[in-house]
Amino acid sequence: MSETKSIMIVGVGGQGTLLTSRILGGLAVENGYDVKISEVHGMSQRGGSVVTYVRYGKEVAEPIVEEGQADVIIAFERLEALRYRHFLKKDGVLIANDWRIDPMPVIIGAAEYPENILEDLEKEVTVYSIDATEEAKKLGNSKVSNLVVLGMAARHMDFSKEQWYSVIEHTVPPKTIEVNKAAFDAGYNNI
Repeated sequence: MSETKSIMIVGVGGQGTLLTSRILGGLAVENGYDVKISEVHGMSQRGGSVVTYVRYGKEVAEPIVEEGQADVIIAFERLEALRYRHFLKKDGVLIANDWRIDPMPVIIGAAEYPENILEDLEKEVTVYSIDATEEAKKLGNSKVSNLVVLGMAARHMDFSKEQWYSVIEHTVPPKTIEVNKAAFDAGYNNI
């Protein structure tokens, strides 16, 4: 790989965006890449938007992904996919959790949650979606939905399944290793 890869991870506070960025960053470092990560927390503690940029390559100057430059956007919620779609390259891919979390303006009735978000995005960009939250619930732990989405996204990156496993094992809490690997598999094997 000669060029820098730019990945955006977007979601709502509490969905595991930061853990996901650490797994991806750790994977790139283990494979000898220069890695830059930038975490934009936003209102993560209050269910607000959270964005993480992960850039890796031979030499990476800065962590920020500019509009139109993301190779992959990993979105843990539909509205977040829509909100950050303009960062995607023309030939980039959007990996989305087909899940709805109402933001505060929708909750208080000041705005409406858009309908058909993923269907509309599919008209513009390449979208792969999965109901990762439901898949995680089947595994007995709804908190691992981020690893389901990451597993699906892994198919669009430069690393083997075994390399992903290794970093997951070193990054997640020891008692959650197996459920996180099972969640990763649920996304990875969803073809």
